[in-house]
Amino acid sequence: MIRVRFIAAVVCVCCLSGLQAQESAPDFAQWLDGLRAEARDRGISDATLLALDAIQPLERVLELDNSQPEFVQTFTRYLDLRITPRQVAQGQALLQQYGVLLEEVRRLYGVQPHYLVAFWAIESNYGRATGGFSVLEALATLAYDPRRADFFREQLLTALQIIDDGHIQAERMSGSWAGAMGQLQFMPNIFYRYGIDGDADGRIDIWNSLPDIFHSAANFLSDSGWRGDERWGREVMLPDGFDYSLTGTSTRMSLDRWQSLGLTLVNGNPLPVVSGMEASVILPAGAQGPAFLGYQNFRTTMTYNPSTFYALTVGHLADRFMGGEAIARMPENEHAMSVADIKHLQELLNSRGFVSGEPDGRVGRQTRTAIRAYQKTQGLPEDGYASQILLESLKN
Repeated sequence: MIRVRFIAAVVCVCCLSGLQAQESAPDFAQWLDGLRAEARDRGISDATLLALDAIQPLERVLELDNSQPEFVQTFTRYLDLRITPRQVAQGQALLQQYGVLLEEVRRLYGVQPHYLVAFWAIESNYGRATGGFSVLEALATLAYDPRRADFFREQLLTALQIIDDGHIQAERMSGSWAGAMGQLQFMPNIFYRYGIDGDADGRIDIWNSLPDIFHSAANFLSDSGWRGDERWGREVMLPDGFDYSLTGTSTRMSLDRWQSLGLTLVNGNPLPVVSGMEASVILPAGAQGPAFLGYQNFRTTMTYNPSTFYALTVGHLADRFMGGEAIARMPENEHAMSVADIKHLQELLNSRGFVSGEPDGRVGRQTRTAIRAYQKTQGLPEDGYASQILLESLKN
C-alpha cells in the first residue's frame, strides 16, 4: 500500500537523504559496529553477520517512510482496488486447489480456509507481490533513522536471528520497504513468535512454502483471538433515528441489544442472535454509506492491520469466495478529501474548542472524537466522519 507524496516534499527528502548518505556514512558504519556487537552478545554467529558488510541506508526506504498521500483514500476506492471479479474467481479456484492443506490448518488452529485465502489475497495478491527490498537493508535504514530506532533495531536483530537459525539465506530475505516478509507479510518478531514449519522440512519458509505460510498465519490469528465457529461480521441496516454516537470499535454490545435498537439484516430480516456474541457498528463511509456489525474476528483481523478498511475488506472478500453478495449500500460518488482539507478541518475544529490534536491531515481517534463533539452541537449524525460537507459547515 504505497503512498504518494507531494512533489516538493519528495525533492526535499531526496536531497536531505542524499546528503545523509554522503555525510554520515562513517557514522552508519560505527552504528553497524554497535549492532554487530549486540548481535554477537545474543549469540548470532559471525558468519551470519557477514551479511551486514555491504549494507547502506536505502534512500528509497526513507522516501517511502516519509511519504504522505495527497488525498485520503475513500472506502469505495480502497475496496475497488482489492476486490474484483478476477480476484474472487482466483480465490475460489485456490480454495479448491489447496483444499486439503487448508482443511488441515483449520482443524489445527480453527481458522476457516476462506479467511486465510482472503488474507493471502490482500497481503500479497496470492503471493505475487511480496516486496522487492532486502529486509536487512530496509530494517537497517529504518533502525538507523532516529524516529523509531528502537522498534526497527529489534526487528533487525530478530531478522538476523532468523537467518542464523537457518530458515532463509540473507540474500533471499526479501520483503516490503518496512521489513514485512513473505506471502502474508510478517514482521520478523511475528515470524519468530508465530512461524510454523508446516511441511516439516526443518525450516520455516513464509516466502515459498504454502504449508508454512498457512500454518504460520493461522497460528498468529488463533493466538490473537480468532473464533473458528464465527464469521467476521456482516452488513446491516440501521433504523431511522439511530444514535450514531454508538458507532465505532470503542462501543461493543450484544447482538440482542443491537437488535433491540432496530438493526436488521440488509434485506430487513431480524439479526441472527447468538448468545455471548458482541459486535460494534462500523461506518467506513459515514452515515450515508454502508453499515456493518464487526464481531470478534473483525477485531482479530485488526491485530493483523489496525485499519477498519482493511478488516472490512478481508471479511467481505472471504464472504465473496463463499458466494456472498456485493455490499448493498456502497456510496455513490464518494469524494476523497485532500490531506490539506483534513488539516484545515482539524484547524477549524481546534479553533472552535473541539480538540483534534496537532493538525496532521490524518483522521485518527482524536479527530473523530472532535468531529462527533462538533456534530452533536449542530444536531448532525454523530458518525465521526470527515467530509467536504462537514468542512463547509465548519467554515460557516
